Amino acid sequence: MLHSDKLLNQAMLMLAAQAGAIFVGQNVCYDGNVMYKSLEGVPMSQRRELPVAEELQMGICTGLALQGFLPISIYPRIDFLILAMNQLVNHLDKMAFMSRGQFRPKVIIRTKIGSKRPLNAGPQHTQDHCEALRAMLKHTEVYKITSPDQILPSYEEAIAANYSSVIIEALD
Repeated sequence: MLHSDKLLNQAMLMLAAQAGAIFVGQNVCYDGNVMYKSLEGVPMSQRRELPVAEELQMGICTGLALQGFLPISIYPRIDFLILAMNQLVNHLDKMAFMSRGQFRPKVIIRTKIGSKRPLNAGPQHTQDHCEALRAMLKHTEVYKITSPDQILPSYEEAIAANYSSVIIEALD
């Protein structure tokens, strides 16, 4: 296991130790993408497998957060997160503002920029949308992890924050 893989697993175990933590997304219960291995040791009772339904996933996670859970919403590629932008930009990010602070759902969104090595998966799987997200999100922190030493501090900040976070792994 690579150094960054061990740190990502450590970060996921740190998240799993938080009260109400629940991991939601594709391949969180069944192997099928690179993120699955980083969940080793996270109890299956804290994982919820979903079909490919990105906007629904973000809506479910917002609802879970409103019920007191700490959803960790996993999108295997940032390109797939685009399909959840309505829920992320217009609802999760703005809910505290729209409700005058009455509702403050907190979701930690984990995604990654797809690798171009050893096989380039093409532009629809390898784009970098970090700056666009930062421009659109007003009440959600966006972290871009580009080196292994940023992994644990980024996830620790997301845990400590009183707002939602998007953590983008760009380690390839």
